[in-house]
Amino acid sequence: MQPFTTLTSTPAPMKVVNVDTDMIIPKQYLKTIKRTGLGTALFSEMRYKDDGSENPDFVLNQPAYRKAEILVAGDNFGCGSSREHAPWALLDFGIRCVISTSFADIFYNNCFKNGILPIKVTPEQLDMLFDDAERGSNATLTIDLQNQTIKGPDGGEIRFEIDPFRKHCLLNGLDDIGLTMEKGTKIDAYEEKLKQRAWS
Repeated sequence: MQPFTTLTSTPAPMKVVNVDTDMIIPKQYLKTIKRTGLGTALFSEMRYKDDGSENPDFVLNQPAYRKAEILVAGDNFGCGSSREHAPWALLDFGIRCVISTSFADIFYNNCFKNGILPIKVTPEQLDMLFDDAERGSNATLTIDLQNQTIKGPDGGEIRFEIDPFRKHCLLNGLDDIGLTMEKGTKIDAYEEKLKQRAWS
């Protein structure tokens, strides 16, 4: 998993509340178990017209936000079903951080396991970040995970809270497999001990 330390990007504003996982990645794309290739299907029902052409009104199709790595979203982002394809699609598109006032629990947990930083802010802070995001390519945000800050284009700073264990995992690029591999020496020692018992 790619470590998350600092990230500077134009933020894309998505002023929609209750964005569920079916909106993030519709059910017809859930047949794959690969984590790659889903970026083109991200928000597909909002992003594309019925004929397959791009909807120019959708935020991620607008020139300023096509390469956005930060998404500023409405309340209760990631609600609905528990599909892990939702963070996979966000990550494959290039989104490394989602900022909202609240997230569905399962989606929130899945983000950390896939290298995405979900940040919770107050409604007032979210309004400020929407104002920044709506300035397009003229404004960038910088996320500093180590110092737990969001720095705006005009020098303003917002502090955010994060669980220390999750912070450690993101900073070091550790998913569940990586955490297990950190204990490789102890696992090897235990397996050797089992072999010795079997031979004795």
